[in-house]
Amino acid sequence: MPNRLLDLPPLDLLRSFVAVGRRMSITLAAQDLCLTQSALSRQVQALEAVLGYPLLVRGYRSIEFTGEGRRLFRSADAMLEQLGEVIESLRPGEQRQVVTISASIGVTALWLLPRLNAFQRAAPGVDVRVAASNRFVDLEREQIDMAIRYCPERDAPAGALRLFDEALVAVAHPSLGVQAIEQQLREQTLLEFDDASRPWLQWPAWLRVAGAGRGKPRSVLRFNQYDQVVQAALAGQGVALGRLPLVRDLLAQGRLTLASPQPAVTSDYAYWLHTRAASSAEAQLVRDWIIAQASRRRS
Repeated sequence: MPNRLLDLPPLDLLRSFVAVGRRMSITLAAQDLCLTQSALSRQVQALEAVLGYPLLVRGYRSIEFTGEGRRLFRSADAMLEQLGEVIESLRPGEQRQVVTISASIGVTALWLLPRLNAFQRAAPGVDVRVAASNRFVDLEREQIDMAIRYCPERDAPAGALRLFDEALVAVAHPSLGVQAIEQQLREQTLLEFDDASRPWLQWPAWLRVAGAGRGKPRSVLRFNQYDQVVQAALAGQGVALGRLPLVRDLLAQGRLTLASPQPAVTSDYAYWLHTRAASSAEAQLVRDWIIAQASRRRS
């Protein structure tokens, strides 16, 4: 049996690569790791040298994954996230019951975190830990109290509660003045969620429904995390496909506007709340709060 441990590259090099992949920016990743930009760049180059193939395509003020880099990032990101969660759970000295919530990076950034301040004010005696990860976690094995999962009904865990359905709308910053993106493609940049495993969240599928499947935009800007797509839209960098449960508040606040008269495009995916069987009173309080928040936001 081969010794896989000897085949693995150094963990610090993998960590540096994952940090860059999460940000798609060496400068921002270096700040996250408290390193200089040049030091982080050398670590990624060292990893490429160990592996024997490039992981990133470096352009002028931009980077992209190679095919090998994208595949390695998806696996390494999930594994390092899981390792960090286990190490955190083993730390001694916890004095109070901590309720851990797992959700995807997009759901965490756009739906969960904006609401947590209100919950903490309402329940200051409950400590909440958020574990943002795009992988499906095992609640029992990893001692996680609850998870918000994005999947079709057939894949929802037994006993999971449907929070809200998926619906997609075209959105943009008001300054762009986009009212019908399907007619204004040549003038606009499309902000694309670069995940081929979820084509219904990408522009080609939406444009076909809107009757503009053959249209060509001025340009396309791609992101490997959905919250980055929304942040780029908020910065006025282009038009995004807004997942309505995640951008409804931004639309209500006027920070984004609808960029098409087309009705929301639905799919068989939904957002589900899955709770661990053995839950504490604190976890039950958090669960009830999440359900109440979801009920308020249903259209």
